[in-house]
Amino acid sequence: MTGTEADAIILGAGAAGLMCAAQAGLRGRRVLLLERAGRPGKKILISGGGRCNFTNIDTAPDRYISANPHFAKSALSRYTPQDFLALVEDRGIAWHEKTLGQLFCDGSARQIVDMLVDGVVQTGGTIRCDQQIAGVDHADGRFRVTTQDGSFEAPALVIATGGPSIPKMGATGFAYDLARQFGLKVVEPRPALVPLTLGGEDVLFRELSGVATEIVARTGKTAFREAGLFTHRGLSGPAILQISSYWRHGEAVAVDFLPDRAPGWLVDAKRSTPRATMRSLLKDALPDRLAVTLAERLALEGELANLPDARLNAAAAQLSGWRFIPNGTEGFAKAEVTAGGISTAELSSKTMEAKRVPGLYGIGEAIDVTGWLGGYNFQWAWASGWAAARSI
Repeated sequence: MTGTEADAIILGAGAAGLMCAAQAGLRGRRVLLLERAGRPGKKILISGGGRCNFTNIDTAPDRYISANPHFAKSALSRYTPQDFLALVEDRGIAWHEKTLGQLFCDGSARQIVDMLVDGVVQTGGTIRCDQQIAGVDHADGRFRVTTQDGSFEAPALVIATGGPSIPKMGATGFAYDLARQFGLKVVEPRPALVPLTLGGEDVLFRELSGVATEIVARTGKTAFREAGLFTHRGLSGPAILQISSYWRHGEAVAVDFLPDRAPGWLVDAKRSTPRATMRSLLKDALPDRLAVTLAERLALEGELANLPDARLNAAAAQLSGWRFIPNGTEGFAKAEVTAGGISTAELSSKTMEAKRVPGLYGIGEAIDVTGWLGGYNFQWAWASGWAAARSI
């Protein structure tokens, strides 16, 4: 395909770009997909431990973060998890539901990539990899993209290059530079779904590296109940990754280490097992190393019978809301996704087209819509890619 034959040029052969290209092809559009990496779908391939958590059946707009919380509603309502699941089943890809609505391939993430790539190629689209973009221009209603292989032109240009999370995979902030070139505002990008780091007095918890337990993590009014994990740098695990997307520097993260215990449980334990100790009670409920550390921090020595109710209630309250003040995150290098991006105020929520630049689209992680952990970001890639494809 030469540039002049294309109806649309899509920059980025990740989840959103591939979906958009395949769906546009089904509508008879001739699509050219330009990818910087040596092969398409690299981030898909490493997702879900190599099995691709390709959607979440519990997808809903309130599970996405954006400066405009209503923006995602249109695309998500018009292209649902069931719609993508139909593609998967039509392809004969075996899948299973893990936990919390997360759907995975039984086999390999490669099956999802192959399905999408075949969808592009079989509808006449072209994928060019190893493309280094030297420039993007716009004149007379046409976009011109120049790479080392030449110049390509089309009346539509789709930005699907993602954000800077996982730079070792080749991720960059190119989408933002291009958006600014066309006068579009960008919401400051930041790492999301990322481990938090600890310093100060909390640094002692790093000694628990490798210890995991079910917790409720909270910041502000947001809370997640899943596994928490101590690392050599701080806190991780699904509950922490989830809360990291809402956390801001200087804020506390409260951790409930015993989410199934009622507020007065320690006083009740004193009545029923007066000779028990704080350490023994915690060891019954938590991993040994964590139980010992928390008991030492609470500094309640001896049998419960000898401890005042007020101190026991205070300890129970601390265990249900142990305050950590992270000193940062592990950054884009360890972030699963990027929050922020091309401002949704610049785009149509129905078509993903830039309001002030006809023919220019932004989809997927490149724009300011970020989902929860567990297949939500893939569903946004499918839905936003589909929405743009309906308009190209």
